[in-house]
Amino acid sequence: MKKQLLIAAVAATMTTVSMADIAITGSAKVNYTNTDYELATKNDSNAFLHDIDLKIVGQSGATKVVVVMANETGENGAETTDGTSNGFDLEDRYVSSSVGDVNVKVGTWDNGNDFVSASSRADGKFSANTTIGGVKITYDAANVADESVTLAGSMGGVNASYKQETAGEEIKLSTTVAGVSLAYHADNSDTANSDKSSIEVSGKVSGVTLKYAQADADTLATIQGDTWMGDFEGASGAYELTAGQDVTAVSAKTSVAGNTVEIRHTNVDGVATEDTSFNKFIVTRPLASGATFEMTYTTLEDDGSTTTDADTLDLELAVKF
Repeated sequence: MKKQLLIAAVAATMTTVSMADIAITGSAKVNYTNTDYELATKNDSNAFLHDIDLKIVGQSGATKVVVVMANETGENGAETTDGTSNGFDLEDRYVSSSVGDVNVKVGTWDNGNDFVSASSRADGKFSANTTIGGVKITYDAANVADESVTLAGSMGGVNASYKQETAGEEIKLSTTVAGVSLAYHADNSDTANSDKSSIEVSGKVSGVTLKYAQADADTLATIQGDTWMGDFEGASGAYELTAGQDVTAVSAKTSVAGNTVEIRHTNVDGVATEDTSFNKFIVTRPLASGATFEMTYTTLEDDGSTTTDADTLDLELAVKF
């Protein structure tokens, strides 16, 4: 019996050691969405949606292997992973490490969203960065022959970065003055009339967080960002813009009786003086179950269309682990 207990104890210890450098985190959300179209001849829609993400990180010293898997349904409840089964898609997958003072990253990952550009993910990406004299220098490349060099640092309370890309440049500036946060982003293209830019101003007044943002596009540029201003990536469930359209948005958020309440208004300038506006009323509340409940009520008014005006109710349960 003593030998059996000893063997069991050793086995348990070995299992603990082998799993010590493996971390699994993730998130999931389920949504019920009802869309009521103003046009009588267009059918209203109801959909139950889900979005599940799993992140697996294996680490040995300063070297990490990261794999992110996702399973989700589209706008009308159709499977959007592989089109034929309910399996998980591999999304981010990369190795990060360091060689001396240089941090390196190789693989596939999402570059994230901003106000003017859609997120993107590509295979065969490479990134290396180091810091010299307080300035972070980053070199990015990919198999598609796209490469860039970014210089980033801070001076006098202003964070700044400059990226020289294959076909243009990107400039970012941000700072905080008297409790008010300011951010500027310019995406300048070598192609004529294809520049995009955004500004954001945010702060807190009497317990209310206020935000204002504006995204401008030249006549041949199209805003495709997916942020609190709105989802303009053109994917399923998003509102796709055309070249030359500008976007402005305001938000007010506060706490009421344990709930977070937010009101957003977004206006899209139409290229033919026909504007589109979104109004959102969002209530978020943490639940004792560990999940978070969120209700979003959206009204869409499109001056240039008789088919898209609608009221949408979205009820969501989300959890992170």
